[in-house]
Amino acid sequence: MKKTLILSSALVLAMLAPTAFAADGSAGYIRAEVGQSDIDVDGFGSETDTSATFGGGYWFNQNFAIEGHVGTLYTESVGNDTDVDLVSFGAGIAAKKNFGPAHTGFFIGGRVGIARLTFQVREDTFDVVDDEHSTKPYFGASVGYDFNPRFGLSLNWDRRQAEAGGLDADIDTIALGGEFRF
Repeated sequence: MKKTLILSSALVLAMLAPTAFAADGSAGYIRAEVGQSDIDVDGFGSETDTSATFGGGYWFNQNFAIEGHVGTLYTESVGNDTDVDLVSFGAGIAAKKNFGPAHTGFFIGGRVGIARLTFQVREDTFDVVDDEHSTKPYFGASVGYDFNPRFGLSLNWDRRQAEAGGLDADIDTIALGGEFRF
């Protein structure tokens, strides 16, 4: 709960940052990503599902940022109004190299951080009846295009790992992301 409060506070502070861009490209941002996760569990093969994450952070200059995210990487209905979810909640740093002026043109990027992945069993949509979680590093890479200093689109790949019930899982996600800077 404390980690959730800390990350939420950091995101709110990033959103309250000045709306004018500094000459060095510093800016707060929010980001949404929708894509496909491939979950490979020890000896059980792999499963795929739609992923959706939301996050935000602060670009200290045009190349480096701190960020946080929350989202679902996998949801499976197992019948009787019961779902199994894989939820990611994390914080990290991001780096980006634009091939135009600050926050414009084509770019390549990367990110690393710590994510808490939680496997949840839910009944009746919102009642969590069981969960297991693990906290591990994550990393990713992206390519994209910033249409102007305030908005860009990217194709992102992220790798997360999790442990639950004595099993290890590798989660690879490919997603289309949109970023709004303020």
